[in-house]
Amino acid sequence: MFQKSKYTGGDRKPKYLTKLEQLPQLSQDEIHKLEPVNEQFIFRSNEYYQSLIDWDDPEDPIRRIVVPDVSELNEWGRLDASDEESYTVARGLEHKYDSTALLLVNEVCAAYCRFCFRKRLFMDDNDEVTKDISEGLAYIREHPEINNVLLTGGDPLIMSTSKLEPIIRQVREIDHVKIIRIGTKIPAFNPMRIYNDDSLRAMFEKYSTPEKRIYVMAHFNHPRELTEEAVRGLDFLLKSGAIVINQTPMIAGVNDDPEVLSDMMNKLSFMGVPPYYVFHCRPTLGNRPYTLPIEKAYEIFELARMRGSGLAKRARFVMSHATGKIEIIGLSAANIYFKYQRAAENKNSSRFMVYKRNPEAFWFDDYTDLVDDYTLEDERVQNREPVFDFEYA
Repeated sequence: MFQKSKYTGGDRKPKYLTKLEQLPQLSQDEIHKLEPVNEQFIFRSNEYYQSLIDWDDPEDPIRRIVVPDVSELNEWGRLDASDEESYTVARGLEHKYDSTALLLVNEVCAAYCRFCFRKRLFMDDNDEVTKDISEGLAYIREHPEINNVLLTGGDPLIMSTSKLEPIIRQVREIDHVKIIRIGTKIPAFNPMRIYNDDSLRAMFEKYSTPEKRIYVMAHFNHPRELTEEAVRGLDFLLKSGAIVINQTPMIAGVNDDPEVLSDMMNKLSFMGVPPYYVFHCRPTLGNRPYTLPIEKAYEIFELARMRGSGLAKRARFVMSHATGKIEIIGLSAANIYFKYQRAAENKNSSRFMVYKRNPEAFWFDDYTDLVDDYTLEDERVQNREPVFDFEYA
């Protein structure tokens, strides 16, 4: 069911690659053409992940995830497509949704996805991430409405456990924080980092408690990433007491095929790692070659769900828009239907919107013809008044 990678290093730590010249499969002409891309959006990978690439296939999806593409230089999108900076309330801390805070603990990943929506963090002049998280922790302590803290970056699991554990401990000591989440692609990029570290197991066993779990938000994009090593890493996390779920953007040339996407979501659900969100790829600078029109992407997503097991069907197709997390619910011949899953302004939290379809739309802002709009009113809900006017039969 799961293939073993062609990585020849066994369980040892893979060597990290930061120069295109370290990829012998690329010709000097290819390296020369890709160098301007590398200067703007840097390259980083490792020997293990590179071993998953079929270099005989010019359209190989794993190659597409980490190897630069000249089309990234097309002027399209912007660096902070979801306006994360506007929700930064302390160094390294974002507070967009009332109950959730994002703590950016580092600016390094095991490899850099070409479609990353935070590629700005890997640029020399960025200062959004800080190694001193004391200011962010103080903010969380002062805001009891925050019950959910997401550790992100970068990738928290690329840090040694000795550096990550004190962060987990300090967050866990805040009584009103019930859930700690770790956003990571390490299970796909470098699973050996997980299953070779007994101190990581001990950390999860200590801080992922029966009443307050640690969630690992894994990031698998394609079923070929689910190697024997990756499965071993996920099993390690599950047996250590973590709750593991998966989320992925839909990426053109990677998983924009219903069979590919459903295969990945099904395999993960069989392993006890159900899919959570499928994100529409954000219109970040450099992301045009990886992004699909929204309506086409939704159709692919829904066809994949149709092929899914019951647990695989839990996935939702969403956009992380500046105003909130907007779910694409459905299409009709004339209209497209949206609903806020989370909203920066609570008044929008239940908002349901109908727009006329626009096959050329790549982002929510491209829809301008509003057909219908409905929001549950807090007062009516609190007073237990019926929201809709009908009688039960």
